[in-house]
Amino acid sequence: MSLYSQRGVSAQKEEVHKATEKLDQGLYPHAFCKIYPDYLGGDANWVNLMHADGAGTKSILAYLYWKQTGDTSIWKGIAQDAIVMNIDDLLCVGINDNLLFSSTIDRNKRLIPGEVLEAIISGTQEFFDEMKTYGVNIHYLGGETADVGDVVRTIAVNGTMTARWPKEKLVTNDLITEGDVIVGFASAGKAKYENSYNSGIGSNGLTSARHDALNKIYAKDFPESFDTGLPEEVVYIGNHRLTDTIPIPGFETTDIGHLVLSATRTYAPLMKVLLGEYFNDIHGLVHCSGGGQTKCLKYLPKPVRIIKDNLFEPPIVFNLLQQASGSDWREMYQVFNMGHRLEVFTNDHNAGKMIEAGKALGIEGRIVGRVEASQGQKELVVHSPDGTLVKY
Repeated sequence: MSLYSQRGVSAQKEEVHKATEKLDQGLYPHAFCKIYPDYLGGDANWVNLMHADGAGTKSILAYLYWKQTGDTSIWKGIAQDAIVMNIDDLLCVGINDNLLFSSTIDRNKRLIPGEVLEAIISGTQEFFDEMKTYGVNIHYLGGETADVGDVVRTIAVNGTMTARWPKEKLVTNDLITEGDVIVGFASAGKAKYENSYNSGIGSNGLTSARHDALNKIYAKDFPESFDTGLPEEVVYIGNHRLTDTIPIPGFETTDIGHLVLSATRTYAPLMKVLLGEYFNDIHGLVHCSGGGQTKCLKYLPKPVRIIKDNLFEPPIVFNLLQQASGSDWREMYQVFNMGHRLEVFTNDHNAGKMIEAGKALGIEGRIVGRVEASQGQKELVVHSPDGTLVKY
């Protein structure tokens, strides 16, 4: 078993998919999000979407950093994580404006005071205000904050995003075909709308990141931060403390805490441009979240072969985690995004223009792969510096 599995987490969510396999797949089964008829408006030319997600176990890292340093501002990043894991999935079906958001915060009141709630809630509104300047309007419709200490060890920060959208402006992935190129946009660096270096870690794989990188002192001092039923050999097996400093070439020195707590980058300002100027040339969109570089395999409309042979060099945070854990490189590419989280399937003609649009916002882009004909099955081939991963 992988370390990820031993910690009670599944990168591919096999049991979740098994539990939901008999549910309605929506109007467009290959779309990145489930799309339903316009139940709200009753218009056959419109659709409804409702998406729920959250910051996951990243909130535990924020808890540890806050307890160690007293810095409550770190919680604003958790607010952004919960939002971006929703909106960036919806971006992948073409939705980029007039969204509704409701937050859900479950906390252990004994450990999480009001100042933390205030930081999360104010951080939510600040993110919405920033996105509005890029033409992405998200309306904050409140939510639920519950004190459930018997259920939650520390805090869980989640949200639900809803949209009503015209069918003619949907990206359903049904147009992905042989001859397409895949433009990947970097998850790391410093975008125009970011205040500091973003490690690119996103909000997936944080259970592994936390236990792989951090020292067992955290298990001793903060037993509320992990499942005490786990085998000791998979709990906090790293050498680092969150306050350990680390240099980032080309950027200011930071610490391990800020590296693993970098708020998930949203691609909303970029997708606002791409969907506005190149909508007819976008054949598919994938957000490399859970499942990492294998995520795209789930959304192919027909048997094709995906070749990824020009990936970004993995950002420093992933090298740190791999070295700390000794994880197999194959697991790394199936758990983490390893350098890019947004994939645009398009024609070769406009790929360069899309890359330039990313550059204007401080986001590096490149053609990371292509779509080829297959021998009757869906296939993914990922070439990494350490070897080749093939999945069907």
